[in-house]
Amino acid sequence: MRRLTQYAHGGGCACKIPPGELEAVVAGLTGGGLPEGPGELLVGLDDGDDAAVVRLAAGTAVIATADFFTPVVDDPYDWGRIAAANALSDVYAMGGVPVVAVNLLAWPRDLLPMELAAEVLRGGLDIGREAGCHVAGGHSVDDPEPKYGMAVTGVGDPGRLLRNDAGVAGVPLTLTKPLGIGVLNSRHKSTGEVFPQAVAAMTQLNRAASEAALAAGAVCATDVTGFGLLGHLHKLARASGVTARVDSSVVPYLDGARQALADGFVSGGTRRNLDWVRPHLDADGVSEDELLLLADAQTSGGLLVAGEIPGHPVIGELLPARADSRTLEVR
Repeated sequence: MRRLTQYAHGGGCACKIPPGELEAVVAGLTGGGLPEGPGELLVGLDDGDDAAVVRLAAGTAVIATADFFTPVVDDPYDWGRIAAANALSDVYAMGGVPVVAVNLLAWPRDLLPMELAAEVLRGGLDIGREAGCHVAGGHSVDDPEPKYGMAVTGVGDPGRLLRNDAGVAGVPLTLTKPLGIGVLNSRHKSTGEVFPQAVAAMTQLNRAASEAALAAGAVCATDVTGFGLLGHLHKLARASGVTARVDSSVVPYLDGARQALADGFVSGGTRRNLDWVRPHLDADGVSEDELLLLADAQTSGGLLVAGEIPGHPVIGELLPARADSRTLEVR
């Protein structure tokens, strides 16, 4: 069996450009005059939210996103399902419904059979069907590393969006999927061990979690992907002008995650995540291993919602902004 993860330098969302570097790159792309067009930009680059949102004159919010990455598992069909669920998640994280997706495929034609690429696309199509989202065409290139994902367009109610800048102090924080995907994927890439619990988590759509958040009246959320829980929570707290406190003792993890950490299967992306948030973090008495798990680079993780969602654990709360401007507390 060809191991797809061996054809890429990184895996899944752990191969993202580090958040600090990315923010520096896009810093000059915000502000300035807006182009004339048929819609009003509601969510753009300013706060690093999960997707762009434009309100049309008819009152519909159009939600647009794109996400792709290198293989996170060796099975091509599962990789396709994971990448598609991850791309659709950005729409759910904004409180929207995906309508249509197009494939983004990079493939080393001289190294890997096109039959494997067909399996990747089949996986993406099946997840699209599960989500009730059309998958129609896309774009492909010949590339030394395999990559797959989707550009997704969705719709939502502009008055009922989930945004990362709408958090207020006094609201609990709910996490809808356990952490630990990153360390298990790192172990899989290194050893070939298969972790069905990680595949199940990554292929689970965030549709039900998004619907539950809206039903509970939530207005603030993000999904937990490549920047880890701490990275995405830092962005949410910074955008909302609050401090986020996490109770590390109640954060859920997938079976085997702590053992994978203990055995050293920590990605470079996870370490960069922790380095990025450390200046903004108050975590006296919390071990480095615990912080690495909280910064673990997730692929197709769950939603982090400012609000209480039935059936999911409350892992912390939002507090008033601190005088020292730190955005994160871990206890």
